[in-house]
Order: sequence, then structure tokens, then C-alpha cells
Amino acid sequence: MFSLFKRIPRSAGLLLTLLALIVITPNIEFGISWLAVELMFDLILLSGVYSVGPGRHRWPFLVLTMATLGARWSELFLGFTGLDLTGLALTAIWLCYAISITVMRLFQTRDVSLDTIVGAVVTYLLAAVAFSVLFQALEMEAPASFSGLPDDIGHRRGELLSAMMYFSFVCITTMGYGDIVPVSNLARPLAVLEGVFGQLYLAVMIARLVGLHLVSERD
Repeated sequence: MFSLFKRIPRSAGLLLTLLALIVITPNIEFGISWLAVELMFDLILLSGVYSVGPGRHRWPFLVLTMATLGARWSELFLGFTGLDLTGLALTAIWLCYAISITVMRLFQTRDVSLDTIVGAVVTYLLAAVAFSVLFQALEMEAPASFSGLPDDIGHRRGELLSAMMYFSFVCITTMGYGDIVPVSNLARPLAVLEGVFGQLYLAVMIARLVGLHLVSERD
């Protein structure tokens, strides 16, 4: 039983919580249920700490996680509205740090395993969530940066999160439905950057995994 548990990738919990956030967020009636979304974000942060595991990044990442949790919960329950953008900024930094750690490990590995594949998928999803946080902060700071959003959505954090999460995945997959459109001078290049990142990441990572697989077969 213990040996089976050891074979489960450390990033598996992070993958499951990311998928849960993506699937459940648009279907939650916001209000009191907004707490459920916050708890899901907290699970992502804690799962990320576990996925990092031992190593030189462990304590800096743990400190950043605690600071991020503190800012998010202070804004949510203590009414410190000045911390809303601070919480989003720390969340974005946390996501970028998690992505960098995962990418470094993916390029240091020399074989294709389940842990490698899960790590590659987690990185892709983390990038989409990170861009959604940036879009959310942008719309809160500069309303009307995106067309297709309801009026005054910046004050309804749950709806804004759901809309920006959807828009982020439309960008990173370059589906381009067009129901939400970036219109400001900052929103447009940010959306383009995400689309470029999504395509380059898939091309580079697939090439990397295929190359490692071919090398392992020759050995």
C-alpha cells in the first residue's frame, strides 16, 4: 500500500485541485459560496507546497505561500479592501514561482515518467490560472479593459474570477471565441502574450518529451 502511494506523483494533488477550480468555478452561485472558491484556491496553494517537496525552494516557497494566504484571507474576512490587489499580486507571484520550479524540474529530468507528464500538464494549467489572475487585477484596476463583461463586474469578485478564468483558457488555447475581447492597451498585449506562450509551451514541451522517450528507447 505504501509503495503504491509512493508511486503517485507529488504534483497529482495540485493537478486535481486545478481541474476542480476550472470545472467548478463557473457553476458556483456566488455569495456565501464564494468561500468555496477561496478554499479551492487555498488547496491549490497548499498542494503546491507539497508538490515542491524537499529542496532549496521549499522554505522560500512556503514563506511565499503563507504570505499569499494571509493577504487573501485578510481581504476576504477582515475587510481590508486595500489588500485585494496585493492578494492578487502575491497569487500571481506564487503561480509564477511554482511554474518556474516545475519547468526547471521538467528540463532536468532524463526520462519520461508519469511524474513528468503530470508536471507538464500542471505547468500549462498554472500558466492559464496565472494569466487569469493578471486579467482580474487589470479589470479591477482599470475597468472596461475587456468588452463583453457585465457592467460593474469589478465589484463582484466571484463573477470576475469566473469570466477571467474562461477568457484565459480561450487565450492560451487560441480558440478565440470573441465573446470577451481585450480592448485596452495593456489587456491586448497581455492576451497575445498568453496565446504565444500557450503555443510555444506545447511545441517545446512535446518535443522535449518525445525526445526523452526516443533516447530512453535507444538505451
